[in-house]
Amino acid sequence: MLNPSIAAIRKDYATHALLESEAAAHPIDQFQQWWDDALRSEVEEVNAMTLATASADGMPAARIVLLKSFNQEGFVFFTNYDSYKGLQLAENPRACLVFFWKELERQVRITGLVEKVPAEASDAYFSSRPEPSRIGAWTSPQSQPIPERNWLETRFAEHERAMAGQEIARPSNWGGYIVKPVIIEFWQGRPSRLHDRLQYTLDDYGTWKRERLAP
Repeated sequence: MLNPSIAAIRKDYATHALLESEAAAHPIDQFQQWWDDALRSEVEEVNAMTLATASADGMPAARIVLLKSFNQEGFVFFTNYDSYKGLQLAENPRACLVFFWKELERQVRITGLVEKVPAEASDAYFSSRPEPSRIGAWTSPQSQPIPERNWLETRFAEHERAMAGQEIARPSNWGGYIVKPVIIEFWQGRPSRLHDRLQYTLDDYGTWKRERLAP
């Protein structure tokens, strides 16, 4: 059923273009260019991205997580391995990431294979987190039902007392994942819904193919 008040919401995009003559040959280089643009434009929550996963039987789930690093190999985020996303990734190590930078009228969609990062990388990032966040990683049985908010706060206080004055080590069920892309699409909003879409696809020989998609 159509809700006219919702259906009438629309915006015409007209601030930028994405042309082959200006796009990088490698998608990570293109992402770096857009990432730098987003930083200069002071995009709010610039590293926030939707992470979509699916269980072995195909049941999907999506949520917002934070990008913590990227390079030619892929895109890294951290979480509890026992969370729902972690359980889905254990069953089906594939994911899709989506960045939406509305200030620049841009979207990036990244589809790839997922692996855990080395333990040393997870240790290094965990040790850089604020102490309350490190305690929180020990406190929360992420994605599991809990009786009430007070249970969580009491548990946090107990861990805080027990860990006072100690080096807080990384829990074994907490760490990083890297999404190694096989497809990256860059979307730039354009007038009249004739948006620019450039898709990079990795072939069997490790070469990236770039093509324009219809909006």
